[in-house]
Amino acid sequence: MTQPALSTTPMEQLLETLDLEVLEVNLFRGTSPQVGWQRVFGGQVIAQALVAAQRCVDANRYVHSLHAYFMRPGDPAVPIVYEVERIRDGASFATRRVVAIQHGKAIFSMSASFQYDEEGLDHQVDMPAVVPPEKLMAEADFRQMFLAQAPESVKKYWGRERPVEFRPTSFKHYMSTDKLEPTSDIWVRLTGPVPDDRGLQAAVLAYLSDMTLLDVSLYAHGMSIFDQRIQAASLDHAMWFHRPSQLEDWMLYSQDSPSTSGGRGMSRGSIYTRSGQLIASVAQEGLIRKRAND
Repeated sequence: MTQPALSTTPMEQLLETLDLEVLEVNLFRGTSPQVGWQRVFGGQVIAQALVAAQRCVDANRYVHSLHAYFMRPGDPAVPIVYEVERIRDGASFATRRVVAIQHGKAIFSMSASFQYDEEGLDHQVDMPAVVPPEKLMAEADFRQMFLAQAPESVKKYWGRERPVEFRPTSFKHYMSTDKLEPTSDIWVRLTGPVPDDRGLQAAVLAYLSDMTLLDVSLYAHGMSIFDQRIQAASLDHAMWFHRPSQLEDWMLYSQDSPSTSGGRGMSRGSIYTRSGQLIASVAQEGLIRKRAND
C-alpha cells in the first residue's frame, strides 16, 4: 500500500485510502489523505474499520449493522493500525470487534455484525417528497455565489474537491442565524464509480454517512457546524444496512435531530436510492459544547 498519488481524483483517492495494508492476521494499517485537516475525518475511520472487519469474515456474509465510538481525534499525519477481534461465528451471523490505534492508544472502536443473505418479511417507510437534485443548486454554483462572503471555515469545507457531491434542498442554515426546524434533506452522489464489490460499497456508504449528520442537531439553535462559538465532534455512530445498492446515482440523505441536551446532540438519518428504496439507517450522538466565554 502506498500513499494516494496527488494526480488521482477524490474518488480514486478514497478507494486507495480504503485499501488497507495487511500487517499480520487480523492486523491492518491505513493512511489518511493529506487535505489540510487537523484531525482524521470520522467517516474515514468508520469505513476503514469496516474494511478491516470484512477482511476477517467469510466472503458470503455481509454487514448488516455497526456500532462505533470515537475516543480520541485521529492524527492525519500518522498511519492508523486496525486490530480485528473475531468475537463469534454463528450459523447465520458473525460478529467482529475492531480497535483503531495511533500513538499506542485506541482512538476508535467498532463492533460489526455480518449475516448470510436470506429471504424474509420486507417493508420500509416511504421516502420524503422533496425537490429532485436536477432542480437544486449545484455545489459549484453555491461556491461561486456564496463563498466569497463566507467565513474561512466554510470556504475551507465547501471549497475543496471531495469524493461526494451534496445538493441540500436548502442552504438557509449555512447562511442564517435563524432558529430552524432540526431536519434536513440532502441529495448526495459519489463523484466517481465504485467497483462492483458489495463490501466496498458498504464501506463507501459508511464513509459518507458521517457527513452533515451532526450539523442538524444545531439548526434549532441558529448555529451551524462552522460556528466558532461551539466545540463539536462525533462521539458515537451506529448504522444499519437494509438493502445492497450499487451507489451509481443520487441518494437522498434525510436527517433529523430529536434532541440536544447535556452538551450532546442526537441525530438520525435515512439513506434512500433515487427510486425511493431505503438502503440504510444511521444514528449519531455528538459533542455540542459552548466554548468558554460564549
